[in-house]
Amino acid sequence: MSCRFCQDASLSIRAKLGRCKRCMIQLAVMNILLWPIWLLWFSDTPKSIESITLLFAAGACALLLSLHLILMPFRKGAPETKQ
Repeated sequence: MSCRFCQDASLSIRAKLGRCKRCMIQLAVMNILLWPIWLLWFSDTPKSIESITLLFAAGACALLLSLHLILMPFRKGAPETKQ
């Protein structure tokens, strides 16, 4: 994740959400890959370490993508930060 918003350490997580299309595309691809893998191979053993790890990773990606998509319309009118 190498956009200028992600690299700027002075910005808080709130300031970064909804701005980076590259991050959103990466999260969408991760969701497209992780959820089917969990559903096809690990959903029958939900108490195994591998299943729980994959479920947490997929859930975290889905949550972060949801936050990006919720805040994206509000960021369209805001001026971008300069570096």
